[in-house]
Amino acid sequence: MAQVRFAALALFAATLAVPAVARADLGVGVFVGQPTGLDLKIGLERRTALDVVIGWDRLNDGRVDYAHATFLANLGVARGRSVLVPLRVGVGVAAFDGAGGFGDEVNLAVRAPIELGLRFRRTPIEIYGELALKLTLVDGNDDHDDVDGDGGIGLRVYF
Repeated sequence: MAQVRFAALALFAATLAVPAVARADLGVGVFVGQPTGLDLKIGLERRTALDVVIGWDRLNDGRVDYAHATFLANLGVARGRSVLVPLRVGVGVAAFDGAGGFGDEVNLAVRAPIELGLRFRRTPIEIYGELALKLTLVDGNDDHDDVDGDGGIGLRVYF
């Protein structure tokens, strides 16, 4: 239960950290894969956004606390009659724990994702997939791969 409170508090803090000039493009949802967690996407300028995911790194190996913040930029948007298909790339930082608790071991990594979305025109929903290259810079117990990949699918509701 403490992790849920931590995630809610971190998402709230991330919304306060965005300048008042940010666009009114706020997406809240879930991301399932590696990592799995709550997703908050905050539109910054016309073609950029801040994406924050807070959750777990690997569910099958035991829970590992995880968080990342990524700056995303739209490379382009294909436009259909009922959907928009944005292609985004990004760069960001990830923090994850080795065994559970963000207290005994904190690891830091740089991540570079590529994201493809389906954003529906008539409903404020986006389904997206992401693949990311992760380069671990700080590894407390030297038990993670230096270069790793993350990925999964997500669902966001926009406000």
